[in-house]
Amino acid sequence: MKSRAASWLWILGLVLGVAHAGAESPVRFSDTEKQTILLHGPWPVATKPDPSNRVSGAPAAIAFGRALFNSSILAKDRDRSCAACHVAAKGFGDGRPRSIGIARVDRNAPGLYNLRLNRWFGWGGKSDTLWSQSIHPILDAKELGATPALIARRIAGNDRLAAAYRRTFGHEPAGKPPETVLVNVAKALAAFQETIVSGRTPFDTFRDALAKSRAAGIAAYPAAAKRGLKIFIGKGKCNICHFGPNFTNGEFHNIGIGYFVARGRVDKGRYGGIEALKASRYNLLGPYNDDTRRSTAGFTRRVRQHPANWGAFRVPSLRNLVATAPYMHDGSKPTLREAVRHYSELNEDRLHQTGEKLLRALRLSRREIADLIAFLNTLSETPRRK
Repeated sequence: MKSRAASWLWILGLVLGVAHAGAESPVRFSDTEKQTILLHGPWPVATKPDPSNRVSGAPAAIAFGRALFNSSILAKDRDRSCAACHVAAKGFGDGRPRSIGIARVDRNAPGLYNLRLNRWFGWGGKSDTLWSQSIHPILDAKELGATPALIARRIAGNDRLAAAYRRTFGHEPAGKPPETVLVNVAKALAAFQETIVSGRTPFDTFRDALAKSRAAGIAAYPAAAKRGLKIFIGKGKCNICHFGPNFTNGEFHNIGIGYFVARGRVDKGRYGGIEALKASRYNLLGPYNDDTRRSTAGFTRRVRQHPANWGAFRVPSLRNLVATAPYMHDGSKPTLREAVRHYSELNEDRLHQTGEKLLRALRLSRREIADLIAFLNTLSETPRRK
């Protein structure tokens, strides 16, 4: 009996030993890694009103902007609104590779979260304020296709919107120059869009637990997400471009995505964006900046085109990215997995020799891809229970 019991104990010990050996060891971070992780918070970030927009943060402007955002009155054909391409349930994108207004445009509709943190706006950075960026789709023939005169007439001719305009700007829209009314409409739209702020995520909870050495909060973060985070700040060096609380440096990079939008036609990216920015009457150096000191216009004054800007596009924030598929400026990557695989299998020959030096093919294993995706998923808000 003793011999049989000893045999069973030996077998049980062997099984438990094998199981323990097969168990994954806990994911630990070095002091350097911890410091890097902590730089991605805390969240949310406190912001101040935009000095170039005198109604930034004003409740009346926010309410007026919300009404305009959801109204078809800004569209030439009255057949669409801003909200048609910026759907809340889709991260304020539209889920299409390239958006469709009056006609199909060349780019993917970017999400609108956390725009007050941006320095440049649009995939090519053709605007230096949120209000000037809001003017472009109104006037673009492929998007809403309106004119300043049309916008001024429609606002003045709509009792509800005219009253909201008056409450916001202190004067009637009728009798004012059409361009003034257009810019004011855009500033109200910007005031509303500044309120579109993403909430806290599982990563933020983990990051704060790490900052305060709270063992339970650190342990609650999934092991796969921790491994993915190690790749993000380590082997992948993703944090070089996607850094800070908003997970973006706000600048422009060539990542090897093609910029031909049709036969014989290219998207210049940042190169064209700077060209449009410099030519715009609505930039921070123009007559509609409400900050007479031009305190935020320094970058606009100094920015210059360079051959390396060709085919470079804005680095998007990774917050709430689960909702914003498809990915890239042209929507060419339908899933997050395909977006990650792009960097894993990057064709470095497609990068400018005089331009991007940061990117290299990551050559991730299948497990590493899965872990990196597990981490990226934690940058989106947890759906609220109904």
